[in-house]
Amino acid sequence: MKKTLLYLSIALAVGGCTTKKDLILFNETNVTLPNAKNSVTDLSHESRYEYRIVPHDRISITMYNHPELGTTSVQSQKQDLNGVLVNSKGQVRLPLIKSIHVAGLTQTEAQRKIEKAYGAYLEDAEVSLEVLNKRAYILGEVKNPGPIRLFNEKATLLQIIAQAGDLSTSANRHAIVVMKHRRNKVITKTVDLTGKDAIKVATMLIYPNDVIYVTPNNMKAINVGINDILPGLDILGKVMQPVVNTKYLLDL
Repeated sequence: MKKTLLYLSIALAVGGCTTKKDLILFNETNVTLPNAKNSVTDLSHESRYEYRIVPHDRISITMYNHPELGTTSVQSQKQDLNGVLVNSKGQVRLPLIKSIHVAGLTQTEAQRKIEKAYGAYLEDAEVSLEVLNKRAYILGEVKNPGPIRLFNEKATLLQIIAQAGDLSTSANRHAIVVMKHRRNKVITKTVDLTGKDAIKVATMLIYPNDVIYVTPNNMKAINVGINDILPGLDILGKVMQPVVNTKYLLDL
């Protein structure tokens, strides 16, 4: 029993070497120091991005002059949560114009295409279109993992982490994996939120369908191991208790 506890203590001492620096974001940039000087980070490298509709997206369509033809209307007090589904062929089915292909188009391009199609039947067709399911996903060592809705079509990495309730104490701030989905490719990048480029990393733009995985630190593995050991130690303690009590009585 004593040996088990000794090994447990050694494991904690060796593995539990998480320092304050490991928990502070941007610690190598000096911005977290008292009386730190103002800094400017150039973000001009970020390119222009527009989301393109893909099969199985849900889109909301507002027909300003003919609300009965849209999935929602300006007068409606309810948010359009369902919209209309883009089928596996990339088409949506709408009143009058029936099926129209929108996959691969930006929201603006799809809006104009639908307006043009309705123009064959209506003189004042005016359409507003929005993709409803634009989300990024964060999992791993954050307090609230799951989908994050992107109301503005994009958000920074730090904003996504903030919406997920912040990093947990078990998060490895040196290794956060970002998987960016671009057309038929997935671009993977592992970033460090404590290094010299942490400001630029934190402002990395995250777009719909991107996935962020926050890896665990070494202490997480130790904690899991301890949790696995503790039930066994508890049972061992209960088994040994009568023996200890007997020895105590004999020594009296």
